[in-house]
Amino acid sequence: MLRLGLSCFLLHVALVFGTELTFELPDNDKQCFYEELYKDVKFDIDFQVISGGNYDVDCFVTDPHDNVLYNERKKQYDSFSHTTAMEGVYKVCFSNEFSTFTHKIVYMDFRHGEEQPLLDKMSGSTALTQLESSCVAIHEVLKVVADSQTWYRLREAQDRTKAEHLFERVTYWSIGETVLLFVIGVGQVMLLKSFFSERKGSVAATT
Repeated sequence: MLRLGLSCFLLHVALVFGTELTFELPDNDKQCFYEELYKDVKFDIDFQVISGGNYDVDCFVTDPHDNVLYNERKKQYDSFSHTTAMEGVYKVCFSNEFSTFTHKIVYMDFRHGEEQPLLDKMSGSTALTQLESSCVAIHEVLKVVADSQTWYRLREAQDRTKAEHLFERVTYWSIGETVLLFVIGVGQVMLLKSFFSERKGSVAATT
């Protein structure tokens, strides 16, 4: 059973084509990624802003002739699918040039090509054995698990960033309140002290 699961896992890994990464996008900056693709190849792009500002970024995709295939402004997350019409280098760019002081952290998943059948028999009319059917079922479950883990990791990272930002604001607000209370307390003491000093001086003058 262990050998079966390991074999299915290796087959699953071998059939994945693409790039999944998280990168930092500085303020007033742009970063581009390049991928050389053949003609009639389908590619998919998923991205999401994990932290920074209003959690938005500009994104555009161009073909080898610099024709714009996708162009969206200030998106928090989005997906894009396209089938190439020519062979060459395709470019995916993320821009934070509209922000002058806030950097962003962006997640991107770039996949291309059609997933090949897990087994050669799946493309024909030959029935699968019980062992092969179990392998295919494990393969499908692994894909669902991988997608779910990615989604949960993104949500966890985004929620953690929001919590840290809220904690930072609460800390600064608490420090400000402490300083204000200290200033008010010192001011009240000095004010009361001035009242007693004036009364003592007036009594001495009357005598």
